[in-house]
Amino acid sequence: MSEKPREPAADAALEPYWAAAREGRLLLKRCGACGKVHYYPRPLCPFCMSGDTEWLEATGDGTLYSWSVERRANPPYAIAFVALREGPTLMTNIVDCDLDALSIGQPVRLAFETRDDQPVPVFRPVQ
Repeated sequence: MSEKPREPAADAALEPYWAAAREGRLLLKRCGACGKVHYYPRPLCPFCMSGDTEWLEATGDGTLYSWSVERRANPPYAIAFVALREGPTLMTNIVDCDLDALSIGQPVRLAFETRDDQPVPVFRPVQ
């Protein structure tokens, strides 16, 4: 007999991130010790291991750093690395675009899509 998969346990330290995502806002973390901004948000700075971190709302502006198009999928989609204005680079999808018109350095803007009942940050090219 197969069991139903368990849902991941909620992480209280990340609740502000998920609450903001449900509102269409992307939160990052900034370290008070070294000043660097990081994504994905976590309590300890990945650069200096300080616990002195604070939430920072991203502007939503970024540039396309790299991407790949999966054409065997139906529909095809682009997985990408986007460099945020605040500094971090995140893996995401580029949506609502001509996949053949994407280019390195292209400005993109934050959006959210719901997948498996979770808000996920994606990006659209700026027109």
